[in-house]
Amino acid sequence: MSFRLAQRLQGLPQPATIAMSAKARALKAQGVDVISLALGEPDFPSPPEAVEAAYQAGLRGDTKYPPVGGQPALKAAVAKKFLDENGLLYAPEEILIGNGGKQLIYNAFAATIDPGDEVIVPAPYWVSYPIIAQMMGGVPVSVICHEEDRFRLKAEALRDAITPRTRWLVLNFPNNPSGAILERDDLEAIAAVLRDAPHVLVMADEIYEHLTFDGKTHASLACVAPDLKDRILTINGMAKAYAMTGWRVGFCGGPGPLIKAMTSIQSNATSGICTLAQAGAVAALATPAAGRDAMRDVYQARRDLVVARLRSMPHVTCAMPEGAFYAFPGITGALGRKSAAGRVIVDDVAFAEALLEEAHVSVVPGSAFGQTGHIRLSVAASDALLIEACTRLERFLLTLV
Repeated sequence: MSFRLAQRLQGLPQPATIAMSAKARALKAQGVDVISLALGEPDFPSPPEAVEAAYQAGLRGDTKYPPVGGQPALKAAVAKKFLDENGLLYAPEEILIGNGGKQLIYNAFAATIDPGDEVIVPAPYWVSYPIIAQMMGGVPVSVICHEEDRFRLKAEALRDAITPRTRWLVLNFPNNPSGAILERDDLEAIAAVLRDAPHVLVMADEIYEHLTFDGKTHASLACVAPDLKDRILTINGMAKAYAMTGWRVGFCGGPGPLIKAMTSIQSNATSGICTLAQAGAVAALATPAAGRDAMRDVYQARRDLVVARLRSMPHVTCAMPEGAFYAFPGITGALGRKSAAGRVIVDDVAFAEALLEEAHVSVVPGSAFGQTGHIRLSVAASDALLIEACTRLERFLLTLV
């Protein structure tokens, strides 16, 4: 018997973040001292309140199949969070709990995309948006956000990208990988474009909303433009702001018909979310904001440290990230040069591979995020590791000829 893959998987790349982490792990297994800044994972522990709540849920026997769409207690906590923090009112039937934000993205695209439908994804983008769209037969349409614009999406660029086949616009701000944010005037300009395109749904992935720096605050498009709320899906989760990546709890609010369709997809894919994780999420959402604000302040200090170092290095440019916990420096000045080991740095992929193999620092090439000539590195690591990684990166750059 010859094994045949489904056509939908033909040509789909492995997410580069995972690929680079795998290469770093392989080197570590050989005893190499590798510093990995490839994955976007908080280096803080989960809230103790969440751990205790999950434990207590297990003790009292809350271990049966949960409702597909989420436990009532978590839906209520999410509704309160959306109202208190985002100014958004959602009924229980307009909320869905998923296995992390990624499943909600998958559910939404699976429920709405037909072959040939276009999905506008501002670049740089998180690697999974275009991959999941392609899996559903969709056509990702990249709109480049430029470093000189601080990687913000410009309304005129969005207008030029919309066609009659456009099904979705994905907005991920604060952005992974660039750290860009959209302020109220940016969102108002985008809303004006969307009012002229009533066939376009909007996926607002706000997973980094609480990680904004320099006193800036996040605004939700559905709050800024309430007349568009009935076609906006607002996605969030516990992974980043609450350091709960492994708990796999995401949540979203959106129009009832879309949430119903997404719930149907989830019912036939995974069913409900782990009951213990949901109990932990309820507790975490009730914790004082001071805890996550303290994490944000640490990330801002690390951002300042890393960006200052990057801007002092040869062949590098770096816009100041205004949110999330990444830096996205440009390395076009290094392209065409040769490393100490004789590798020609033909593109950002070659740069990342040479940096890993010769300087033992793992980053992700910007082309994986739809933006060539850049690399992404996470600042979710200790100061000591970040300082050593920057030292190795600078040393590597100084050897290029």
